[in-house]
Amino acid sequence: MSENVKTTLRYYGISPWEIEVLYGFLNSHFTIIQDEIEANDDNFVSFLDIDIPLQFNEEFFQWFEFKRWEKIKAVFKEMKRRRGSGNALKIVINFSGNPKIVFTVDIEDKQWFDNALEKIDFVLELLPFHLDPEKLPSEITKIIYKFDSKSIRWRLDTASTENKKYTFRGDSWKEII
Repeated sequence: MSENVKTTLRYYGISPWEIEVLYGFLNSHFTIIQDEIEANDDNFVSFLDIDIPLQFNEEFFQWFEFKRWEKIKAVFKEMKRRRGSGNALKIVINFSGNPKIVFTVDIEDKQWFDNALEKIDFVLELLPFHLDPEKLPSEITKIIYKFDSKSIRWRLDTASTENKKYTFRGDSWKEII
């Protein structure tokens, strides 16, 4: 199946060793396209953007294998450890689907960074509630989650359609004008 499923790694400030280790874990399930880009965010020394061309759901974790996912998270944690505290590393994980689900991990503190990675899987249990058509604005194509260190959990952050963008505050979506 890896011949048909392509993933892209876009990055800067990531060592060849780190990319090689990630490549090794992903290569058995994906055809990998690597794209080393120019630094485009002065706030971060290192940046990694991964496109996973599958939906964020239970089937993904069964297909990809939970142990392999744990190893990927361990690499991300090691990347953060090697860079220290501060805004040294930003990781964006994009899952395809309707809507596309995006996780942005850009926490300064290593402990909260690690905690955020550990809790990505728990969002699976909340997805049916978060994607409830009665609560979600119509025609949403992308939802971005950000980790909230104060509540120690992933929170809905923004959602977008082709023409509109919304932010989630309190318990409802508000259009960003």
